[in-house]
Formats: sequence, structure tokens, C-alpha cells
Amino acid sequence: MRPYAIVVLSALLMSCAMGPDYERPPGDTDDRFRMAEGGSDAPSMANLPWWELLKDQQLQHLVRTALAENKDLQKAAATVEEFQARAWVAKSDFLPNMTASGNAPSFGRKTVFLVPGFPNPFNYYLQGNLSWEVDVWGRIRRANEAARADLFAKEESRRAVVLELVSAVAEAYFNLLQFDTQLAIAKRTLQSWEESVRIAQARLRQGMTSKLDADQFEAERANAAARTAELERQMIQAENQLSVLLGRKPFEIPRGKSLVEQTLPPTIPPGLPSELLQRRPDILQADRTLNAATARIGAAKADRFPKISLTGLIGAADPHTGSIFSDVSSFGAAGAGFTLPLFNPQALGFQQDAVEAQAKQTLADYQQTVLTAFREVEDALVAARTARQQNEAQQQQVNALQSALRLAELRYKGGLANYLDVLVARRSLFEAELAMTGSRRLHLVSVVQLYKALGGGWSPEMVENPENPEKKDS
Repeated sequence: MRPYAIVVLSALLMSCAMGPDYERPPGDTDDRFRMAEGGSDAPSMANLPWWELLKDQQLQHLVRTALAENKDLQKAAATVEEFQARAWVAKSDFLPNMTASGNAPSFGRKTVFLVPGFPNPFNYYLQGNLSWEVDVWGRIRRANEAARADLFAKEESRRAVVLELVSAVAEAYFNLLQFDTQLAIAKRTLQSWEESVRIAQARLRQGMTSKLDADQFEAERANAAARTAELERQMIQAENQLSVLLGRKPFEIPRGKSLVEQTLPPTIPPGLPSELLQRRPDILQADRTLNAATARIGAAKADRFPKISLTGLIGAADPHTGSIFSDVSSFGAAGAGFTLPLFNPQALGFQQDAVEAQAKQTLADYQQTVLTAFREVEDALVAARTARQQNEAQQQQVNALQSALRLAELRYKGGLANYLDVLVARRSLFEAELAMTGSRRLHLVSVVQLYKALGGGWSPEMVENPENPEKKDS
């Protein structure tokens, strides 16, 4: 009955584990976000498919391509696989450790084998060994808890990479559309200056204007040409950046809707602040990391106590192979033992102190992650609101400057105004149009940034079964 008693006692002891049980730190959340618009009971934008709200099929295709081929995401997925294997390794500590060995007679000088009944080097023998650590203090249990938490943390890290990737692709795409629009504005402005130069040269030949006026128009034309070349450079570099996000070498990115054709939601509901703690992958990752750090405290405490093991062996030995499997050739033994740290208890105590200090650091990291998350949501909310207001105001400015330019050109052609009126009006309109494209892009980006801040992401089906895009670089 003794072996059964030992097993029962160990099972009872295994029901308890040393160290604190993990509980998520309490969250201090308000009823609604500070910069939220509308009612707080509206479903969060993070629960809505923003890619459908924007309604750009080409953008959706680019995101699918990135999910299938982006190298950072592939690395994150491989990291999850690594920690899955590590979790299985930790789980195997619950099982007995079994080994097998064998021997054929060796040559040399014979000696006396001192333990009767056990094989000696001059026998044929097979031997199986078993060793099982009884998890009395919960060391193995806490180590497994830490390994599982590490695995979950890496999975949340992979989700964070997905969220970051989808957002980066969308922002890079909108940047590219902005350069397209600005380049079109710059080329149109350049054509206008070229026409003005021709008119100024004709008026100069007729003595209707001065050489100074003609040179000023030529200078503005040259400046417009330089701005056009600069925007072409920025556009190509934006394509190269987006290509890398797609996991490809630089190629010409196909476009869908233009910047001005993009659909924008009138309001963006953020949902409840408490939902943020359950959705953002970086918060969940920090939570799992804190869970692992807490579990390691229990493992460190258990290391300071004796390790109790059950051991056994069984085998057969005989000078001749023909009778090795007979009853008289068999042997076996079983027992129990313990390992107690004698000379390093102080070092183990310091090790526990170090693990507890690491847990405190991880707690501070978790709290900082939560604060950063709420700041990013509030920043994205105010950016979305002000970008919409800014875009409306700049549209009014562009309309007014277009009317002013038409009037200045008519007055100049009629000889009622000098070049300076046209120069100032056209330059002002050019800068205002460029600024308006920036506010349009900012409004689109603010939607994506808010979605990212709220912890939304691409649909799970697209993450696990991404579309297989054509392997073409152009």
C-alpha cells in the first residue's frame, strides 16, 4: 500500500502550487472617451469592417497581399510556432522520464561486479530506467503556467503585427494617393505657368510689359518644374515603401479610387473604454507577460524546497543472448529519493527576489501600455474630428482662391493689373491645393489610426486564409 499512498499524497500536494495566483490588475476606466462623439452605447468602430467603409477594392487587395507575403508577419508567425514547441516541452515535465540502454560484452581485463543481480560489463543486457519528479510544491505547474502565458503573449504579439501591418499598408496607400493628387496639381500649375510665360514673352515683344515681369514668370515656371520633379521622386519612393510592406521588391503600385473619391464616415464611434482592455493586442500581450512573470515567482519559491522523485529500473542480463529473456535473467528495482539544496539556499533566495523584481517591472510595463493605449485613442479621436473640420475650411479657401485667380488673370490680360497680382494668386492657390490634399489624407489616415488604436484588425478569415495574389512585380 505504500506506493499507492505516495501517489495519493503527491496528487493532493500537486493541487496546490507555491506563489501568487495571477489576477489581471484592476483597470481605471471612464464611462466614455473624452473626445468621443455621439452616444457611448454605439458599437465601436473596431467591431466594424473599416475596409468596407472606405470601399476601395485595390486597397483591400494590397492588404491581402501583405498578409500573405509580409516578412515581419511571417517572422511573428514562426515565433508563435517556436513558443508552441516550448510549451509542449514544459508540459512534458509532468510525465516520467524514461530511458533505455543496452550492452554487449566488452573486451579487456575482467573485474568483479560488486552489486549482485545487476548486469556487469561482461554480460549482454537490456535495461529501462524511469524517473518521475513528484510536483509537490507546484514547480512544474508554475513553469507550465509561465510557458502557456508566454505562448499567448507571442500570439497577441502576432496579432499586433497584423494590426500594425494593415494600418501601415493603408497609410502608405493614402500617402501614395496624396502624392498622385499633388503631382497632378503641380503639373497643372506648371502648364499654367508655361502659358503665362508665353503670354509674357508676347507682351514683352509688343512693349506691353517689362523684362522684369517676363523674368518673374519664367522663374515661377522653373520653380513649378522643380516642385513637379520633387513630387515624382516622393511618389516613387512611396511606391517602394509600400512594396516592401507587401513583401516584394519595388514595383509600380496599382491604384484604385483617387484621394478625392475615397469615402469617409461622418462620425467614428469609439465604443466603451473598458472594451479597449479586452481588444488591444499590446494590452493583452502585456497581460500575458505579467501572468508569466507571476507564475515564475511560484517556480522560484518551489526551487528552494526539496525535489522528490520516484525512480525505477527493469531489465535482463545474461552472458549469452539465447537466455537473456528468461526469468532468471531479469532484474528490477524501484525507490524514491529527494534532492535538497544545501550550500546555495541564499543564492536561491536572491533568485526569488530577482524574479519578484522582474514581476514588478512587468506590472509597470502593463500599466504604461494601458495608459499609452488610451492616449492613442484620444489622439486619434481628436485627429479625426479636427481633420474633418480642417478639410472643410481648406476647401472653402481653395474655392475663394480659384475665384481670385480667375479675376486676376482676366485683369492682367485686359491690362488692368500687373504680373504681381497673378503671381500671388496662383502661388496662393497652388499652396492651398497642396495643403488640402494633405488634410484629405490626414482625414483618411485618422480613421485608420483610430481603428488601430481601438485594437481593430483585419478579419480572421483573411489572416488565416489570405488571398493568393499573382506573383507579378509589375
